[in-house]
Amino acid sequence: MGGFRVWGRVSGGWRRGLGVCSRPRHAGCDARARRQPQPRGSDPSGAPGWPRPGGLGREELLDALRAAQLHREGPLVTLNKPPGLPVSGKPGELTLQSVLPELSQALGTGPLQVVRAPGKEPSGLVLLSSCPETASRLQKYFSHCRKAQRPTATYWAVTDGIPTPSEGKICVALALVHTDDVSRVVPVKSPSRKDIVEGVKRTLSHFRVMATGSGCALVQLQPLTGFPCQLQVHLMLQLCPVLGDHAYAARVGTVLGQRFLLPADARPRTQVLDDALLGLLRLTPAQATRLPLHLHLHRLLLPSTSRRGAPGELLAPLPPYFSRTLQCLGLPE
Repeated sequence: MGGFRVWGRVSGGWRRGLGVCSRPRHAGCDARARRQPQPRGSDPSGAPGWPRPGGLGREELLDALRAAQLHREGPLVTLNKPPGLPVSGKPGELTLQSVLPELSQALGTGPLQVVRAPGKEPSGLVLLSSCPETASRLQKYFSHCRKAQRPTATYWAVTDGIPTPSEGKICVALALVHTDDVSRVVPVKSPSRKDIVEGVKRTLSHFRVMATGSGCALVQLQPLTGFPCQLQVHLMLQLCPVLGDHAYAARVGTVLGQRFLLPADARPRTQVLDDALLGLLRLTPAQATRLPLHLHLHRLLLPSTSRRGAPGELLAPLPPYFSRTLQCLGLPE
């Protein structure tokens, strides 16, 4: 798969009538988001509301996860995951799955398993189940919706830049490449059948700009495929990287005010924000290098409990740092 060339196709026309509200409900994402308890071990940079899951011990992480519980009904438990917490990892690493036995005991449930969760860097909804049959049924539902191209997950993102057009879909083939012990996702132009067999996957996301201000945007994203860092790469290809994306934002360069895509870099670099944006966010350049990823799994659809009923939904309030950024940029929640 040598000689990858960037390929991105964006077409207008937000799909409606997919059994999903085109405008996510904002209820619960204002006062509740600001009141959300934060884990101990806050960021030493002094920036408010920046959790540091990687700096927590096992007991502190359990305390944080107990405080992050959003809802519990029957065998289902939902959490609001902070950014930077991996769901799974190598043996011995501190991850969500590694503490599930203790968390199950602390919550008084049967053994919990992960049904749906965002990746390591995004924040947001984690759906757990203590019933294997319920977990299997939900996973089949999500798989069926994915095959039928019906989105079940809605993310919110703050982008450095404003996507054009303001709504549509992003279709691009992606591959996960490993170089010098570093993994990165790269777009692949016109993949062959051999490329697909070797791990290239065609990916698709819907997007809609919900608000703009100060050269940034609040964007709603609904992935229809699952691939590592899919949403981050899709927005990077739009030349509007997610705030706090220290893996792919460096591929967007600027000359005389015009943005362009740089060749894929072997190693991620921290995101560099211009002085005007740093001033609006009230951050120093050093603080900006530790800015959390502003990508949040806000809404998740569940199957209806009746044949003709509407799908159920779960909502996760925004993290305080996300709300703070919206306020600084003059963007509504």
